[in-house]
Amino acid sequence: MKKLKMFSSGIVMLVLFASFGVQKIAGSVQTEMIITGVVSDDSGPLPGANVIVKGTSRGTQTDFNGKYTITAKRGETLVFSFLGLENKEVKVARSNVINVKLIASQSNLESVVVTGAGLKRSKDEGYNTADRLTHTKSTPALASKVMIRGYATMPNAKESISQNHHQNQRIDANTEDYDSFVENPFEAPKNAPLSTFSIDVDNASYTNIRRFINNGQAVPKDAVRVEEMVNFFKYRYPQPKDVHPFSINTEYSASPWNANHKLLRIGLQGKHLPTADLPASNLVFLIDVSGSMYAENKLPLLIQSLKILVRELRAEDQVAIVVYAGAAGLVLPTTSGNEKQKIVDALEALTAGGSTAGGAGIQLAYKVAQEHFIKNGNNRVILATDGDFNVGANSNSDMEKLIEEKRKSGVFLTCLGYGMGNYKDSKMETLADKGNGNYAYIDNIQEANRFLGKEFKGSMYAIAKDVKIQIEFNPKQVAAYRLIGYENRKLRPEDFTNDKIDAGELGSGHTVTALYEIIPVGVKSEFLEPTPQLKYSKVETTGTIYNDELATVKFRYKKPDGDKSTEMVEIIGNKAESLTNASQDFKFCAAVAWFGLKLRESKLVANQSSEDIKKLAQSGLTNDADGYKAEFIRLVESDIKFSVR
Repeated sequence: MKKLKMFSSGIVMLVLFASFGVQKIAGSVQTEMIITGVVSDDSGPLPGANVIVKGTSRGTQTDFNGKYTITAKRGETLVFSFLGLENKEVKVARSNVINVKLIASQSNLESVVVTGAGLKRSKDEGYNTADRLTHTKSTPALASKVMIRGYATMPNAKESISQNHHQNQRIDANTEDYDSFVENPFEAPKNAPLSTFSIDVDNASYTNIRRFINNGQAVPKDAVRVEEMVNFFKYRYPQPKDVHPFSINTEYSASPWNANHKLLRIGLQGKHLPTADLPASNLVFLIDVSGSMYAENKLPLLIQSLKILVRELRAEDQVAIVVYAGAAGLVLPTTSGNEKQKIVDALEALTAGGSTAGGAGIQLAYKVAQEHFIKNGNNRVILATDGDFNVGANSNSDMEKLIEEKRKSGVFLTCLGYGMGNYKDSKMETLADKGNGNYAYIDNIQEANRFLGKEFKGSMYAIAKDVKIQIEFNPKQVAAYRLIGYENRKLRPEDFTNDKIDAGELGSGHTVTALYEIIPVGVKSEFLEPTPQLKYSKVETTGTIYNDELATVKFRYKKPDGDKSTEMVEIIGNKAESLTNASQDFKFCAAVAWFGLKLRESKLVANQSSEDIKKLAQSGLTNDADGYKAEFIRLVESDIKFSVR
């Protein structure tokens, strides 16, 4: 077993002990406090300002209204920073409300400022709060240096991949990367009788959109994947009652954005597995420690996120940590889940520096996972990065080939995205899609707690893989249909029965929702294109009309360790409820999709009113113990504010 070696090189090493309860310092007991407040400057509330606890990697950012929440102890110091403004330090005393105002920095204002509109302004032109793109003014989270001793088959890993990197990062928003796609059109069942796609349990797009809106920035059109917005939220579908790992649920009502159209909701509910029934986990944390990860909302947030996951581990679980920058190295050999402090210590020793050899890191992580493979267990690589690979296999096609090859090992993949400015969403999505995996964007510690804590079982334990959906619409009832979202998950009709074709995985307790917009037969619509009369494909009328059927939907899935699919079939009746009588979950789900279509500037949506979206979401506001749905309504309200400026 290789040991982690740490070199100080004249730098005094700081050993940080994190605690979630109370901590003794200099003989006194200090209790954690929840600190809230507003950060502002001369222009008003300051969105995207950094707030960190000095000398630690604990930090957060202010929201669109300049508000923040952070946990700290009495006697600790909060550091407030924003590019172009002077840092301000405030010691935590008795009050749990700390409001600060930052003033202009004469030195930093010489730097170029990138605005939300993509313009560059000098200090002479100025800039206001509404235009700002969030920048991160970095301060060192740890003073220690870590040298990684490489895995035996990776001789180059002796290079130092952890360097102190104390200069400010200047991030250009134009380096963020999103795959472009064209939204699904309406199709006639007579010409395209089958609609086939893979399920998508990812929700990275929603949290990324939330980040843009909270920072007062315009949302890039290609960052919006409507299905990931819809699937961020949980809906009350019943648990499966038979041998299948998920239940199938449908609801048919009116479309809120196009008059006379209908909306079909198809929902899957994964079976909840009791913790005692979960298989043992073999996890490999694959962590990007390159220079681009230095900012507070990257590596420091990443470390705190993975500590949340570590709390969920049991004695039968095991974890290894692989890191990569200019080279890849093993910093923690496979370790039992009951040695939590040892795992946390290894995480807290990491710092950022160097280039980004992502391909080498992936190779090493899968090698470690395969060497410690648990038969019938949960074998998974957890990749945490901003996706900015620039050494080795760095193109999307190279990464796709690499992950497709590694998928054959039986090791699943979870991708955790961090940061902004240079964020590479396209690479992260490609890796998750091709690697039997899922993908989340962690924009703050609350999101880390949701995905890696509260929804740990759904995020980390697959109950079914290669889940596909194929729906056949009845041309006697449906003039045209279109799938809302899932543009990059569509499959060919023949792929449905081909067990060699990869599709999405479903986790314990997970819900998956898909929406179809329907133009019923006999309805006049500006979006209904005339269908040509075809000579050879004309369907002769048979004795069976199926007047009471809207569609037939089929599902195929494999067990997590299986190679052959099981098929399920459901008939959907041709009876639509009014939107008023639809379930609250249907209304909220439709409102989320509607907002996503508006953000994408869809040409197939007649009503673009954010006020109407807000009203529909409010009418479906239920089952919201954690406040995520209420938060969505606030995002819509923020969009309304932008619209009237």
